Amino acid sequence: MVPKKILEQAESLKRFLEDNRCSDVEILDVNPECSWADCFVIATVSSTGHLKGVVHELWGELETLGLKVNNRHKSPAGDGWTLVDCGPIVIHLMSSELREFYSLEKLWAKKVEG
Repeated sequence: MVPKKILEQAESLKRFLEDNRCSDVEILDVNPECSWADCFVIATVSSTGHLKGVVHELWGELETLGLKVNNRHKSPAGDGWTLVDCGPIVIHLMSSELREFYSLEKLWAKKVEG
């Protein structure tokens, strides 16, 4: 089960992503199956430009939430998938094609209902 503080941060990230026109935003509980994170926040972006814009705005939101970024790519990947590792929370911003192909929700299987 995701610790309360981390779940609150993930829910704030979900609202932020929805406010930035990401679709199908979900929080997945990957604890205890995953030894390096408690949850994933997964969102679909509409284009590479949308992905870049969301990532640009995301850094400020992460700072506001007090989340430390373990990896920070200076520019989002051009392949339609950017992963931001914040330790207990891992954010996946994906194109609809990549999200369907990799199907992280099926792989990890425990969606958090909020």
